[in-house]
Amino acid sequence: MKRQYHTEMEQMIAAIPAGSVPRLLLHSCCGPCSTAVLEQLVPYFEIILFYYNPNIAPAEEFERRLATQKQLLAELPHPHPITLLAPPYDDAPFWEAVRGVEDTPEMGERCERCIEQRMREAVRAAALYHCDYVTTTLTVSPHKNAPYINACGERLVQGSGVEYLPSDFKKQGGYARSVALSAQYELYRQDYCGCPMSLREAEARRAARELKLKTT
Repeated sequence: MKRQYHTEMEQMIAAIPAGSVPRLLLHSCCGPCSTAVLEQLVPYFEIILFYYNPNIAPAEEFERRLATQKQLLAELPHPHPITLLAPPYDDAPFWEAVRGVEDTPEMGERCERCIEQRMREAVRAAALYHCDYVTTTLTVSPHKNAPYINACGERLVQGSGVEYLPSDFKKQGGYARSVALSAQYELYRQDYCGCPMSLREAEARRAARELKLKTT
């Protein structure tokens, strides 16, 4: 039977004892993706927002997305604390993770290794900061494989002392809500996932669109 990750998340949240505010480490890939996710989670958790994305290139893009993340946190209402944790830019872990599969297609093994590397660091940080739960904004994207992301998270938390919060944040209009909130807060929205390979693919799509406009 196909798992309903969003329903599982709602059931886990509903089981939190009244008056309790557990600590959640939320891995964030960017400000726009974290909009609707934070909106769903801030009523229930104290959040450490972990902006960790060594896949993003170039460094200027990494900083631009980080600035957008900070912009959102300055404007988004939240009844419980949100702490931003953003390690300095370093793309070496990404290149190490995808060595040998750099040229595989988008959403293939390259992306899986990239996701696992980031989630491994998220679990590590969650344990370090004594968090009760850990999860990621990645499942808000319609271009990401939610079953793989959740399986990865559930495997990585084993032995960490941290509980994985399953998610499929794009469900129940989550992705559309992230688009609407990004517009409301006037956030910069990138048009590629982050790595140089996805940037090249985005540039090819742009060129194709421009060519089509010129020929129609």
